[in-house]
Formats: sequence, C-alpha cells, structure tokens
Amino acid sequence: MTWSVTEIATLATKAARGGGAPPEQAMRFGQAVAIHLQKNRATAALMTVLDALPEGPILNFPLAIDQALAATEDADRYVDAPDGELLTSYIETLPFETHLVVSENGGLLLKLSHDAPRAKGGAKRIEGCAALIEKMTEMAEKTLVPESESSRLSGAGAGLTDND
Repeated sequence: MTWSVTEIATLATKAARGGGAPPEQAMRFGQAVAIHLQKNRATAALMTVLDALPEGPILNFPLAIDQALAATEDADRYVDAPDGELLTSYIETLPFETHLVVSENGGLLLKLSHDAPRAKGGAKRIEGCAALIEKMTEMAEKTLVPESESSRLSGAGAGLTDND
C-alpha cells in the first residue's frame, strides 16, 4: 500500500500526540517523518523515538534546532543532539538550505544559507513501512474519545440524536 506524504505527516503527528508529545513537537515530528520516509531512510529510528515518548528526541530535537538557529554566530550553532538520520530529517524540514557538519571537537554545527531556499521535491507517495504505520495508527488512536453512551452525552461525535 502507498501513502501520500500528507497522510504520513498527519498520522505521525497524531501518533506523537497520542504518545504525550506537545502539539508543536508533534507537528515537527510529523514533518520530519515524511521527509525521513521520502528519502528512504530506516524506519527503526522512528520506532525507537516513538517508544521513548513522552520523553526523548521528539521533544529534544526541535528545541536543540531552535536553540542553534537562535545563535548569532556560526561557531555558536552547535546542535546538542546525537548524530543520525532522524536529526538530518528534522533539519531538512527547515525552509532554507541547512546542513549539519562535524566540528573540530566532534560536535555538530548547523550551517545555514538564508539566501538559498530549500529545493522542493521528493516522492509524492511512500511505500512500505507497514509496521511503522501500524504502530503510529495505534498511538494515534489514543487521541480519540472511546465510543460510549457517556461520551456521546458529553458531546463527542454526533451525540444521541444523529439524524443524518
């Protein structure tokens, strides 16, 4: 089965919310997952970070990137996060050309090109990753209200008078 990039991003966002991530970090995770899968990167890292919720890289990567972007000099743009494909996918969600380079001391520096917009493109449909889709679907379902008489009385769904 194939999935659109938007379907993947939305499902990943809902999965992160179901795992306890705040809305902003969940949305950025969804964008990173879409890019990660478009580039045919390994899904094992995605499964691992979903298992780490409500802690871990889904919360930490966006904060580390924002902190690096706020720095005034290139030397200060150190990203306090481990190297990896998922971090690269997060970086590739930014609207301008950005690259991670290893500094002399082994840390990661964020190199920016504000004048150069990031090239658009990539696969429009994503194939495979059935185990990841299943895991994200299970986690996304945690954001839904269980179907019951009391939930309908509280206003969930169409209520008790569904006359469509």
